Amino acid sequence: MTEQSLTGHSIIAGQTVTGRGGTASGVNPATGENLEPEYSLLDTTQLAAATAAAQDAYASFSTLDPETHASFLERIADNIEAAGPALVERAMAETGLPEARITGERARTTGQLRLFASVVRQGDFRGVRVDPAMPGRTPLPRADIRQRKIPVGPVAVFGASNFPLAFSTAGGDTASALAAGCPVIVKAHNAHPGTGEITGRAITDAVRDLGLHPGVFSLVYGPGAVIGQALATDPAVKAVGFTGSRSGGMALVTAAANRPEPIPVYAEMSSINPVFVFEGALADDAEALGSAYVTSVTGSSGQLCTAPGLLFAPAGAAGDRFVAAVEQAVKAAAGQTMLTQGIAASWQEGVTTLAGEAGVELLAAGTEGSTLNAPAPSIFSTDAETFLANDALQAEIFGAASLVIRYSSAGELADAVESMEGQLTASLHLAEADYPAARELLPVLERRVGRILVNGWPTGVEVGHAMVHGGPFPATSDGRSTSVGTLAVDRFLRPVAYQNIPDALLPIPLQQDNPWKLNRLVDGTMEYAGGNA
Repeated sequence: MTEQSLTGHSIIAGQTVTGRGGTASGVNPATGENLEPEYSLLDTTQLAAATAAAQDAYASFSTLDPETHASFLERIADNIEAAGPALVERAMAETGLPEARITGERARTTGQLRLFASVVRQGDFRGVRVDPAMPGRTPLPRADIRQRKIPVGPVAVFGASNFPLAFSTAGGDTASALAAGCPVIVKAHNAHPGTGEITGRAITDAVRDLGLHPGVFSLVYGPGAVIGQALATDPAVKAVGFTGSRSGGMALVTAAANRPEPIPVYAEMSSINPVFVFEGALADDAEALGSAYVTSVTGSSGQLCTAPGLLFAPAGAAGDRFVAAVEQAVKAAAGQTMLTQGIAASWQEGVTTLAGEAGVELLAAGTEGSTLNAPAPSIFSTDAETFLANDALQAEIFGAASLVIRYSSAGELADAVESMEGQLTASLHLAEADYPAARELLPVLERRVGRILVNGWPTGVEVGHAMVHGGPFPATSDGRSTSVGTLAVDRFLRPVAYQNIPDALLPIPLQQDNPWKLNRLVDGTMEYAGGNA
């Protein structure tokens, strides 16, 4: 889809719908230029058509056979790739992100769709359990009880500003909800509307090509607060996936909790991702480690939910070498275009506030970029005592800024972790000599974060079976879940038990002859089917 063929309107159950709630335009953040076309915004009455269509689609989509279901996800991936350069160019224009970043994000988007297709074919996410009847058991017989997980119902997904592909229209929340068998209504992010429409057309075409109910997918444009609240409170919607600000996420959590029927909101919101550098890690090349830290802070203009907002470096000569390397690397860094003027302004406000805190100094700053909204990366410094005495130093600054804290003992690290809110990640840089100190810190970190890394940087999230991209509040609204990796599908499922149901009436996954060849837990022992039909 070229820029000329973009409609500027919502897609409701396969149909283009002109909104009656005003208009909005994408903006090139590097130039300030408004991008065509202008997008019409739905009002809440029009939105109800999308949620009603999703509700109508649930019965057929939630019971789809594995092969058709998996093929649908693969077709979406194929269609996104078929969009070609037009998708990449539009995403670059709307976000200011470079071509390599957008191309890599597109590959991640299609890769996770295909990964979920493999999950659907394999079928373990259905959670089939069978406790066979024991009519002769004493003192009481046992009934035949079978369990499976079913899709919760239509899911509302909110696109993220910082990932126009991988966390937006066809991103992880959408992919995992569709894999679970839930129809999806995506609230497009108004900062990249054209990217959303191109991707939305790829999904809509896949729905049509596979002969599915058109209500399986809708893409809606609208004022964030109005349409967001309407989606979260619509009776047809049974769960919400969100990536964005803490204020936006909590508004959805509150709205969903106050419904007559409360529903779960899986919101990824706020994280400062502390990094802990131990003495032994600095013995070989403190300079290289300092440079790598700055690269992690400044990548994508620091607009990554896993960017390291805090780094703890030891006091002493080795720590001094590390800090000197950080200072040198920051001074050599130029600002990159931020996603929107508003995000750039929020970054500046956060940096100004941090600079004004007692005991905090500007370690070094880079230079402003050559475009609009490209502020100079900034690294600040303080000591552990100051950090522990001032909760304001833990405020997230979304962008290329970070705070280095010099510490004198491992005990200060444990105290610092205990003082923190929940985080997506924590990173430890260490050598074998540091294992005793790290061993003491790990149990404390487990209570605060969703992913712990050793000798790596948190920016860059592998999409796989073991990944956790989540964490205790406020990193996410529900620390028991992940928004990246195949475990993400569990958010949109719930268990149902079937007792003494005749085989002819059982859902296909629970039938005695196992038509879909699913692995099943039978009387507490896993029975492997050896593949799917």
